[in-house]
Order: sequence, then C-alpha cells, then structure tokens
Amino acid sequence: MHDDRTLVEDRLRRVLDERVRPAVYPESVPLQVAVWHAPGEPVPVVEGLAAEPEPIEVGARWGAPWGTSWFRVTGTVPKEWAGRTVEALLDLGFDERLPGFQCEGLVYRPDGTPVKGLNPRNQWVRVGAPVTGGEEVRLHIEAASNPVLVGFGPTLLGDRETAGGEPQYTLTRMDLAVFDETVWQLVIDLEVLGELMAELPADSARRYDILRAVERALDALDLQDVNGTAAGARERLTGVLASPAAPSAHRISAVGHAHIDSAWLWPLRETVRKVARTASNMTALIEDEPEFVFAMSQAQQWAWIKEHRPEVWARVREAAARGRFVPAGGMWVESDTNMPGSEAMVRQFVHGKRFFLDEFGVENEEVWLPDTFGFAAGLPQIIRAAGAKWLLTQKISWSRTNAFPHHTFRWEGIDGTRIFTHFPPVDTYNCSMRGAELAHAARNFREKGRARHSLAPTGWGDGGGGTTREMVAKAARLRDLEGSPTVVWETPRAFFEKAEAEYPEPPVWVGELYLELHRATLTSQAQTKQGNRRSEHLLREAELWAATAAVRTGFPYPYEDLDRLWKTVLLHQFHDILPGSSIAWVHREARATYRRVAGELNGIIEAAQRALAGEGDRELVFNSAPHERAGVPAGGAGAPRTPVAGTTLSPGAAGGYVLDNGLLRVETDARGLVVSARDLAADRETVAPGEVANLLQLHQDLPNMWDAWDVDEFYRNTVTDLTDAESVTPGEDGASVRIVRSFGSSRVTQVLSLPPGERRLVVDTEVDWHETEKILKLAFPLDVHAERYASETQFGHVFRPTHTNTSWEAAKFEACNHRFVHLAEPGWGVAIVNDSTYGHDVTRTVRTDGDRGTTTTVRASLLRAPRFPDPETDQGVHRFRHALVPSADIGDAVREGWRINLPERRTTGARDIAPLVTVDRDAVVITAVKLADDGSGDVVVRFHEAHGARARATLETGFAFTALTVTDLLERPLADAPRPDREGERITVRLRPFELMTLRLRRRVGG
Repeated sequence: MHDDRTLVEDRLRRVLDERVRPAVYPESVPLQVAVWHAPGEPVPVVEGLAAEPEPIEVGARWGAPWGTSWFRVTGTVPKEWAGRTVEALLDLGFDERLPGFQCEGLVYRPDGTPVKGLNPRNQWVRVGAPVTGGEEVRLHIEAASNPVLVGFGPTLLGDRETAGGEPQYTLTRMDLAVFDETVWQLVIDLEVLGELMAELPADSARRYDILRAVERALDALDLQDVNGTAAGARERLTGVLASPAAPSAHRISAVGHAHIDSAWLWPLRETVRKVARTASNMTALIEDEPEFVFAMSQAQQWAWIKEHRPEVWARVREAAARGRFVPAGGMWVESDTNMPGSEAMVRQFVHGKRFFLDEFGVENEEVWLPDTFGFAAGLPQIIRAAGAKWLLTQKISWSRTNAFPHHTFRWEGIDGTRIFTHFPPVDTYNCSMRGAELAHAARNFREKGRARHSLAPTGWGDGGGGTTREMVAKAARLRDLEGSPTVVWETPRAFFEKAEAEYPEPPVWVGELYLELHRATLTSQAQTKQGNRRSEHLLREAELWAATAAVRTGFPYPYEDLDRLWKTVLLHQFHDILPGSSIAWVHREARATYRRVAGELNGIIEAAQRALAGEGDRELVFNSAPHERAGVPAGGAGAPRTPVAGTTLSPGAAGGYVLDNGLLRVETDARGLVVSARDLAADRETVAPGEVANLLQLHQDLPNMWDAWDVDEFYRNTVTDLTDAESVTPGEDGASVRIVRSFGSSRVTQVLSLPPGERRLVVDTEVDWHETEKILKLAFPLDVHAERYASETQFGHVFRPTHTNTSWEAAKFEACNHRFVHLAEPGWGVAIVNDSTYGHDVTRTVRTDGDRGTTTTVRASLLRAPRFPDPETDQGVHRFRHALVPSADIGDAVREGWRINLPERRTTGARDIAPLVTVDRDAVVITAVKLADDGSGDVVVRFHEAHGARARATLETGFAFTALTVTDLLERPLADAPRPDREGERITVRLRPFELMTLRLRRRVGG
C-alpha cells in the first residue's frame, strides 16, 4: 500500500481549522454593547452595574492600562432558534495564546449574580439549552484591561503611575450564536485522535487504525454542510475511540488547576479579581461536568473570595462541601521556600492549614508548590511538623544543567525527616490534555517498571483561567484509550494515596532541591527582601514581649493584630514578590506595606516593653535574641555589662588605619580595603595572602532570558574591583573608618567598626545605586582551606561544596543563606553574617604567597539592576550590614547571625525583666515565645537544635504551669511524641541534630 499518512494528517489539520471549528457556531446575530469606564481603581459591583454606559461598536479601542470597563450587552434570541442551544460569544480583544496575561472579564446578571469569567480560552456564556426563542438577553461584564507584559523587555506599563492612558484592546466580537454540540464533539474527537496519532510510532498499527478512521470520518463530512453531516462523521470514529488502553499504560491523575500567581505581572488587587473570575468558571464547570474535580491552593486566595466576592464564595463553599472544589496545599500562599525564615515558614502552614480546617474541616496532608524556585533543605521537617506528609512541585524540571533523576521519591531534610514527593513528569503546571503533553508524561516518567502513576495539574494558569470544557471532554475520551496514558479526575489526596501505596520504598534524595535557574531571585529587589527579613524579626519581638507582658502584667495580648500582620508578611513571601520578580507596582506597594507593618509592630513592642519596665530612670536593654548579650539574658531586659576595653583607631603602615579592640586587629590600606584581620588570641590571619577584604566588585549582568530571575554563570567572566576611594577617614565616633567611593552613576559609603569586647568586624554599607544591568558583590577572601561551607536555612544549616567536581556542584554558583555563611578548618573558622541579604557565592583559589593549598572567598550579593519586569529595579539608596567573625565555630555563626538581625532596644524603667523561658544550652535556639493562637492564655515555646549535633537541654520557665504538651505547629497535641522530663518549672528535652520541638504550657491561674 502506498504511504499516504502525511496526506491524511495534513487534510485533518486543514479541515479542522477551516471547516469544522468554524461550524461550531453556524449562526449568529450581533448584541448591542455599551460601556462605562471606571475613573480610577475598580469599583464595587453594585456601582458598576448602576453606572450609565455609552454605546460602543465592535472594532472600537478600549481599556487604558490597568483600567476597568463595565460593558453592558443586550439582545434578543431570534424566534427561529427555538429548541437550539444558544451562547453569547464575548471577545474583548483576546489573543488565544495568552490566557491569564491580558484583558479578562467577569460576567454578571443584572441582579449582580456572577455567571462566569471571560478569558482568551473561555469566551462563551450559555444563554439557554434549549431556548424557546424571543428571550431577552442582558449581561454585564466587569472587564480588566491589564496590559500584556510577557514580552520580557523594559516597559513602563508595569505600574499604573507610569503606564499612561492609551487604549490596549480592540473589541472584537459581541454576538449571540447557535452552539452546535455535535460539531463541537466532533472537534474534540478529531483533536484527541489527531494528537494521539502524532505521538505514536510512524510504523505502528494503532497509528494507521486511527489514520484510516479519521480518513473515513473526513470522507463522511460534507464540507458545505458540516453541521448536517457531523453526526455521521462521528460514527466513523466510535471504533477507534472505544479501543481500550493496554494494561501497562501509564496512569495520569488529572487535577483541575489554575495556577494563579498572587502577584506577578499584575498587582495584588488584580489577583483578587483573577481568583474570583477563575472560581466562577470552575464552579460553573463543576455543575456541568460530574466527574471534574478542581483543586485550589493558597488560603489567602480563598480568603480573598470570602472577603471580596461573597456570591462566588457561596458557590465555592457548596462545591467544596461536595468534594469537587478542593482546598489544596495547606499554605497561606505558594511561597518562596529558600528565603523565608524558620518561623515564617512555620506560619505559612499554620495559617494556611488553619484556614482550611476552620472553613471546610479539611486537613491538608499534601503541600502544593508547583512553581516555587527551589526548596530549602529544612522544609521536610516543617512539613511533617505541620501534619502533612506529601509534596508536589514541577519547577525542578526547569533546571538547565542537570536532569533530576526521579519523579517520585522520598525527600530527606537536614534533620533526617523524609516526605513522599512527586514531580509531575508532564513538566507543566498548565496541562491542557493535549496528546503531546500526555505522551511526554509517559515517556518522561523515570520510575517506569516500579510505578506507573503521575499527576497532571490541568488548566490554564499563571494568571489563572483554569480548566476548560474542552479539557474535560478530552479527558473523558482518554480515560481508557489505546495508545494513550489513562486519565482520571482525582483529588491530590487520592493521587498521593495511590502513588504511595504503589511505590512504598522509592529512592531517597538528601538535602536541598536546588533549582538550577532563577538564582538572581535571591538578590533582586533588595528593599523587598529587607522588608521581609526585618518584618520577620519584628514579629518575633512583638510576640515575645507581648507574651511576656501578658504573663507578667496582664498586658492585653494583641491576637488579632498579630494574626493580621503575620498574614500580611506571609502574603509578601509569595514566590514572585519576595524573589523580586514582579512588576514595579507590586514592589512599590510592598515597600509601603513593610513600612506600615514595621510601624505597627514597633508600636506593639514599645507598649509591651513599657508595661514590663514600669516607670523609672534605670537604663534597660531589652534582648530579643535567643542568646545572652552583654550580661542581659535572652528574652529578658536589664543593665548591660560594660566591656573591659574599648576600640582604638590608629594610622596603619599601609597608609590606612588600624582598628584594635584587644580581640581583633583590623588593618586597612589607603583605599579603605581590609588587608588584615588578625585574631589576636589564636595569632591567626583571616584575610587570604595577597588579597583584600571588604572588596566591592561590579559585574555585567545581562542573563539570556529572565532578567529579574536569572544570573547566568558567564557574569563572572568580567569583573571590576571597586578599589578607588574618594576619601578614607576616621568615622564620627573616632573609633571607626569611613570610606566613600564612586563608580558609574553610583556612590557607596562604608563604615568599618570593631564593637568593644567582640570579635567581629562590622561593615555598614550604604549604596546610592543607579546602575543598569549590573550586579554588585561584597567579597571576603579568607585564609581558610575548606571543601564545604555551611549556610543557614530553616531550623539549621545546609552544607555545600566549595569545589566544582561535578556539574551538580558547578551549577550551584549562586546560593541562598539566611543570617550566616560559615566555613572552617578543624579548630578554626570564619563566619560572614548579614542583616538582610540572601544571595552569595563561595569559591576556592590557590594561595598567592607561594605556599601550597587553597583559600576560600565568600561574596555577598548586594544589588542588581535588571530591566524586566521593573525597569527601575533597586534604583536608589540601600543600606546593608555585614560582619566578619574570625575564630568562629558554628555556634558563633548562629549567635552572631541572630545578634546582627535583632539589635538591642534601650529604654528606661524601674526593674529588670526576667525571661519567660530560658534554656541552658546555646545549641538550642528558641525561635518563638508566644501565647497560643486559640486565646487560651497558654504559652507556646518553639525551639530547635541549631549546631547539627545531639543535645540535651533544660528549659526553665519564669512562671508556674500546670500542664506540658508537645504539639505540632498548629499547637495540637502530638500523641506519639516523646514526653520531656519535668521537675517543677524545669523541662529537660533531648533533641536530634536540627530537630525542632513545640511545647505548650498551661499557666497556673494567677501564675
């Protein structure tokens, strides 16, 4: 037989495009359209419905950037359409390639009832099925003219303040149309078979069975009467559509999904509307499709619906009660997991899980993070402690250098906790049920021969939209179809239960899940990152002092304020806000929000401290850090101990200055660069031979694609050392060195100081930054031979190699730390601590003094200047604080990291304040002291082992308590937890390396 395969396949494509799809709507009449443009921000629905619109014609331009236009469409169903299905086709000017990234709408009835959302892949609204003819149609559309920003080039459209008023869209179609479901079903038949056929081997019998069936169907179709012959064409396809899948076929659990970034190329206020539009669509689809299941994560987004769209909320609650609209993930938002601190990561789960428990009685055991930019090694323990046990993500498939070896595995964190983890092999969180996607999932699945289940998040996402009726119809045909993976709609829980039962002993991956992409998100938008770090520590202080004051003085604990403020900070940890990859509008608002948060938290802290200190003139220092400081206990207040010796400043031999406090002797040259930092007790030099520390370095930084997201390794090929100084002078206090430098269009001022009685060089850096497409680093070449180094992460630290033996190690050329980086030889080490930076790199260099061996350079990433999506990223003044800590073991690194982030607070008062809780081991760090969230007045204490070794520690409370309970993160009793020993108010605990524990203490009445 002659091979006519390509001839038939090409015929199928053309007939579908030019004849069959257009016949889905064979008849139409225009609707009358009028529009009212809201003058500013979005208005309440009742106001938009009541506004008086003006006529507008199809073909007219509409929609200033970020504007809202209310369209009113009216018409009458023709009498001759009686008995047929009729839909309104409402095309606001859509580009079908960009669902979620352009204009969108939410359709209302005249009484304000939401009907469904409009987006490029969902332009229809059902009017009647069937109609009687003569019905009056009146619909209102709340249309958002969000500008298209996916071109990845510099644009001023990313902020309403700079976007201008030029209309963005052309009104394209506003019609009533007859919907021919038979033709629509034929389209789905042909799409499913054509897509499947394209994925089968060219010489397979199944491919030719489909080819001949398609050929017969096309022969049965009269191209001048598609609507009249579509049923006959469908009959020719029943045989190939009924052929069952092989027993060995890969099995896909489809989960209805609409990945909605809580902010990205749109502001937070627009996400509120995106969520309402998507939820309206999904509840409507659930009514029409009995097998469809939709899952939505991010408790914040559910809360937005509840607060802003009560009519949509009612429909969501009803669908959720039937198990069809499923709360997923158990987090407040799909946050970044690299940068949030220990307690913040805890609260993501506390607030997320509690919302779903309170509203729906749902206990989430899965964590749903498809799009987060890598996963910190401390996360498995947090997930377990929150009562969850499964993790789903897709993002690691984006890694550019190394292919991750598993799709289903157990992930082991720094403390040894393991969680069952799945990476969907479909390699997208926007699956649309195309044959190519499903075939890729089956081919790509790395557990073949041991497992055969995977999950496919199905629906348009990023900017929302969700699953379409076409996707559901395709899934129905793929439930059991020869040559294809099988597809069934399931909840995330149902998938994980099946997958874990099928594969109870999967391989284990130990340590962080590092994304080999988007490394610059650790640095972009420095003020957003500083706002997050400082808010986290202010929240710690507010809880600590408010709890202490509540127990000691009856101070009213601000439950509601703290709950609201935590949720605000957690929202801004979303994986496109904290990473700095959102538009200018988002970060402008974030900076203002962090200022408000700081103001409120400082007010709570000051009020609690006033209540504790009482009226008096004694100088008091409040120590919020988890370690004693200058004689003031952790979590207490008192008079600080005065250092025995101060710091001297004298001229140096290199034309610079010498700082000496008896513990550390630091010498600068005439350029203000540190040429020596000598640990006097150990008689050990810290700075690498022939090198200089406190060296600012500037690189070109133009990644190949994702400007705000990426720093590509070639940035290292060129570097400018910023060594020239305008001035190097004594600081204002006479015991520090002040350096001023200019470079490009920018200016930097640094102050180097040695605090009396402390072995650390503090580097305060102020940068007035006006560069473009550059990255600024702060380098510390250290005379330490180290094959690995430690970076702080949640509830501990993770080790990374300093060498690049393999491609996996080489790919980690930019990584995340929290408060410290530590590297050491046996018996002596160095820590670099910071108050607000995350990105860094560590490299090894051969010694330059002729000696054998290597030195190690640590560089903190300070600032970047990408142009997309915010063309003014990081422009302006920034302040950073770092400290070089010689002779530091890991405990010193932990302590100094807390110290630099929690400066002492000085006030006057009548009395010292004893801590609520003390611990007798520095290795055990208390991360939270608070009152229980349920308002019971119980004291909750959370702590962990921070050095990476086993610890036996005694906690002592400064109040009487009647009951002691080990709890999960939601402050619920853990039935299987070992019970600590108790003697009076003393509690003895035994902790594994990096183990976290939460205790709940019921106070004695009057105690």
